[in-house]
Amino acid sequence: MVKIGTIELGDFPLLLAPMEDVSDPPFRAVCKEEGADLMYTEFISSEGLIRDAAKSVQKLDIFEYERPIGIQIFGDKIDVMREAAALAEAAGPDLIDINYGCPVKKVVCKGAGAGILLDLPKMQRMTEEIVKNCNLPVTVKTRLGWDHSNINIQESAKRLQDVGIQALTIHGRTRKQMYKGEADWNPISEVKNNHEIRIPIFGNGDIDSPQKAKEYRAKYDVDGIMIGRASIGYPWIFNEIKQYLKEGTTPPPPTIKERVRVCLKHFDFSIEWKGEKLGVLEMRRHYSQYFRGIPHFKPVRTELVELVDPNAIREKLQMISETFTEEEILV
Repeated sequence: MVKIGTIELGDFPLLLAPMEDVSDPPFRAVCKEEGADLMYTEFISSEGLIRDAAKSVQKLDIFEYERPIGIQIFGDKIDVMREAAALAEAAGPDLIDINYGCPVKKVVCKGAGAGILLDLPKMQRMTEEIVKNCNLPVTVKTRLGWDHSNINIQESAKRLQDVGIQALTIHGRTRKQMYKGEADWNPISEVKNNHEIRIPIFGNGDIDSPQKAKEYRAKYDVDGIMIGRASIGYPWIFNEIKQYLKEGTTPPPPTIKERVRVCLKHFDFSIEWKGEKLGVLEMRRHYSQYFRGIPHFKPVRTELVELVDPNAIREKLQMISETFTEEEILV
């Protein structure tokens, strides 16, 4: 049984990655329904939280059915991060997660996200302050290092464990790689198999099929897997992996009607949570993903992204299941 503090996650938990502009409550709702064991909010700016910025505060929204769930924060100032962690804790999550992995330039140039990998002593001090001032478990998501000349994940893991984090997720790329190239899980495995490391180690990067999940579990011996981009428009991946790990088989791919059902659930929650205008706008990025593999879908997508009336969008989505047949889906 993998545990973070007193949170029991099963024998091999599947985690939903915190993805900016993706991992909001509507998206998390469909991933939870389809088998995600632990989820995180989008990453939240510590500066935005303490300034009470509306966008940052809204990201604190969590719902009972999502549990267990972690709120993820990022920043470069220790005192601000400590205060932000307290605000995040007050929102009632099950854990607090610190982002030391975001590679985006506007985050990194301030020394936040993966930028802190150039200053491990500061990373350690910041983490220690947050752990000391939180009653909830604190976890971290990070990368292998700044670049291939500075892969310092072994030292990072030891420093973070020493100050009290209770789980570590490692993305198998450096900051310089961004999201390019193949993720290297060998350093992740080395951390997991280091006899000094006692906390759960989760691997992240390039898991896009049940077969790869099973292969990486056996090869790298991690405690669980975090899934990010492969879940966008395909939340079914969580239950597909679970079935494959347990039985060695995968369920049939979701039917068009099932894709429509889940997309509609996502859409309706998006409208409810963000309001009509923003909910419609932000769902547009998801349509291609929900219906990928369906040939000749592009004209339908074009119509969907041009519509602004929620009822018209719902009608168009319902029409998809009447327009396309299962035999057309390219798997």
